[in-house]
Amino acid sequence: MIAGLSMRHSSSGGFLLSRVATRHILAALVALAVMGAAKPVLAQTGAPSPNSILIAKQIIEIKGVNKLFEPLIRGVVEKVKNQFMLTNFMWAKDLNQVAEQLVKQYQPRTSELVDESARIYASHFTEAELKQILAFYQTPTGRKMITAEPRALDQSMANAGEFGDKLSDEILAKMRDEMKKRGHDI
Repeated sequence: MIAGLSMRHSSSGGFLLSRVATRHILAALVALAVMGAAKPVLAQTGAPSPNSILIAKQIIEIKGVNKLFEPLIRGVVEKVKNQFMLTNFMWAKDLNQVAEQLVKQYQPRTSELVDESARIYASHFTEAELKQILAFYQTPTGRKMITAEPRALDQSMANAGEFGDKLSDEILAKMRDEMKKRGHDI
């Protein structure tokens, strides 16, 4: 198990990501989409204006993307703590206490990620586009999209997983048939 992700073996011989892993992947995809990583062409030349960054930060906050970064600090602290646990598991109590202290100490640093994400996001849109995006998210339809989109993406990811499992079974059978034609019984 890595960072709360677990994999289980499927009947077709492949691996299915657990619901936790799916949510982590979904969160990452949403964060990338929000930061504009899916569209690498910059909308502005040079650095975005301070006003563009401010508007982008409002978009990030209204969409709740900043909440996606909150588990990052805890995850890093847990990873480091687990490395020390390998050294001496007898330190568990002390390491757990130090880890909690460090999470509290470093949690405010997520604002650095939000600021950098706002800068990145602002570099992909003009100020006018950012204003339109913000205005949209402030409408009833925009607010509905903020709440409904994660569920739709979750369902889409689940559907993609099922599709992948079925496709894997189909390709497995087809590959066996083709290899059998070539004299290989697998």
